[in-house]
Amino acid sequence: MAVSIILFFIIFFVVVISHELGHFIIAKKNGIHVVEFFIGMGPTLFSFMKGDTKYSLKLFPIGGACMFEGEDGLETEKGEISERAFPNAPVWVRFATVFAGPLFNFLTAYVMALILVSICGITTPEIQKVYEGSEAERVGLQAGDVITEINGKRIHLGGDVTLISQLNTKGESLTVTYERNGVENTVVIKPTYDEEAQRYFMGIAAGGYLKCNLPQTFQYGFYTMKFYAETTFKSLGMLVTGQLSKDDVSGPVGLVKVVDDVYDSAKQYGALEVALNMINIALLLSVNLGIMNLLPLPALDGGRLVFLLIEAIRGKPIPPEKEGMVHLAGMAALMVLMVLVLFNDITKFF
Repeated sequence: MAVSIILFFIIFFVVVISHELGHFIIAKKNGIHVVEFFIGMGPTLFSFMKGDTKYSLKLFPIGGACMFEGEDGLETEKGEISERAFPNAPVWVRFATVFAGPLFNFLTAYVMALILVSICGITTPEIQKVYEGSEAERVGLQAGDVITEINGKRIHLGGDVTLISQLNTKGESLTVTYERNGVENTVVIKPTYDEEAQRYFMGIAAGGYLKCNLPQTFQYGFYTMKFYAETTFKSLGMLVTGQLSKDDVSGPVGLVKVVDDVYDSAKQYGALEVALNMINIALLLSVNLGIMNLLPLPALDGGRLVFLLIEAIRGKPIPPEKEGMVHLAGMAALMVLMVLVLFNDITKFF
């Protein structure tokens, strides 16, 4: 478990630092005063000053922040901010500074995807097996066929086929376009329900293998990151609609457990296998952090972007003290949610 905790902290630092570094770099480039750059939350373990910015490491590994002068509205209300304060920057500079955090998460995820694809290759949507008596067999699908579209959505990876099949919880018919001998054909499959697995199946096993050359690495690296983003979006939708429960959500404790399980499975194959699996987890978390921060909720980057868009449209900002109160309420709600997730992790795994 000690090794898993260390690996978790490495993943945490990479994902959070990449996010906050996005805010930091754009702010510094545009002359915005960064008051404090910190990783973690809660009491400060250690800190140092460099220039006019304080750099800190906090006790609890549940986030981080890049704090700008005047961003909470309190100093603005008192008239105590300098020319380099966040509210004094042009609106689109502030928009770029806020947006840079999630953007850097996606860029980091893409770099991780490039590493994985260059070393491991990818699974293709080539059909490896058609199960006897299945709907797929009835409509004429064969091993060797390559699925190119499902319900109008372009398919690039074997994982795309699996994800669509797993999320088809109502057993809706799927319009499948496939390529055979250079010719595309389209069929409609009505998935059948498996009582034991409690889900619908098309009746195929898809997943060939492609060792990517350099251009393909960049191409499929993007498709891999896109796959994780789509998985995150659909998981959020399922959580909102009740198809997923609170037990499907994990915080830091749950993530340590995930890292520990993956480490135990991978370590028998050597250090490279462990490293690749940790990169895979970091890729998923980086995409998750980027997407979650773009949600238009108070205290998140997405909430701040909403206020900046309103300012750009109406030509003047929302009163800083009012925006500050909204984000403060959002932060309080976020802290409560973190505590609930932590409690759920502890009860679920221990």
